[in-house]
Amino acid sequence: MKRLLVYLLILCLSLVEMFALQPENVLKKAADKQFALNLGKARRTPAFSCEGYWVWGSSVVKGHDGKYHMFVSRWPKEYRFHPSWALKSEIVHVVSDTPEGPYKFSDVALPARGAEYWDGRCTHNPRILYYQGKYYLVYMGSTHPFEEPTPEELTFSSPWMIVARSNKRIGLAVADSPYGPWKRFDKPILDTKPGTFYSYFTSNPSPCILEDGSVMMVFKGRHYVGNKWSGMSLGVAYAPSIEGPYTVLNDGNPILSSEENGEAEDPFFWKDEEGYHIVFKDQLGKYTGEKESGVLAHSKDGVNWVIDKCPQAYSLMLNWDDGVTSRVGQLERPFILFENGEPAYMFFATSDGIGSFKEMSASWNMVIPFVKK
Repeated sequence: MKRLLVYLLILCLSLVEMFALQPENVLKKAADKQFALNLGKARRTPAFSCEGYWVWGSSVVKGHDGKYHMFVSRWPKEYRFHPSWALKSEIVHVVSDTPEGPYKFSDVALPARGAEYWDGRCTHNPRILYYQGKYYLVYMGSTHPFEEPTPEELTFSSPWMIVARSNKRIGLAVADSPYGPWKRFDKPILDTKPGTFYSYFTSNPSPCILEDGSVMMVFKGRHYVGNKWSGMSLGVAYAPSIEGPYTVLNDGNPILSSEENGEAEDPFFWKDEEGYHIVFKDQLGKYTGEKESGVLAHSKDGVNWVIDKCPQAYSLMLNWDDGVTSRVGQLERPFILFENGEPAYMFFATSDGIGSFKEMSASWNMVIPFVKK
């Protein structure tokens, strides 16, 4: 009798565990969870998608014409999503009458311009800023000296990818209008430096113009480990103006190290009356317990950072405006659009396919409004 009771207890516990793992219960748990950012329901309609192209990270500014101007990466779908962005991406300009879109294609802002330029074969990771009558486009660029590869030749271990990846640098373009023309600088504003956490490349720039016109910029770096590369770390640089020169702060050390904290990327950096803030991608789930979700951190000086007490900013499990709760394949390049000094919309690069870039068949730029206080 005692054995029977033990067996029934084990059976009941197993059934409870099985029920808890059913998709509808997992979805319910995700839908009910509260995150650090007060986001509303995700818009099912893409903010921007482009037929025949992969679409990825974006940045939005309200122009002097009253329209909303998005700068976004795209590259041809005849090439695989990853790693083709590192060679084939270009930054395009798309426009909408409303912040949530949908945005319509306007022009190619930063096209390929030749192997001899530091950004001659690829432009990516756009961040648009408007300051004192001018538009500033901060971005990652790269180049390589080879002939264009075929889609079959362009693989992660190919010479094209190895060279282009190691040539990733952060640069700047300036224009009087979001429609251009753009003056591109012939040298990066943040280059690599031997013996540092950014000796291999600099990428993913997120600048913030301060009250006196100076700039602090959070960025991603990797360093060489022998002839290989390290994990991703975040650093912060300072310049007296957006055109530079930039100096990496914190004695040249990362503010979040891949070795000490776990890999972090895709920072979005801003300042308010409480101090400095970043939201970034938790690549391995070491901060939040959910791989590739969002993390919040704060700082009083922009150099010494503390992970928020409730660190998870958002999940890959989304509540949509059509009433459905489901997981997206990827959720990267977070960008917050502020209206009247308050966070109003959060943009992401996203995709279908769960698990890896190889399973993707489509990507687009999406938007989630903040819940008004």
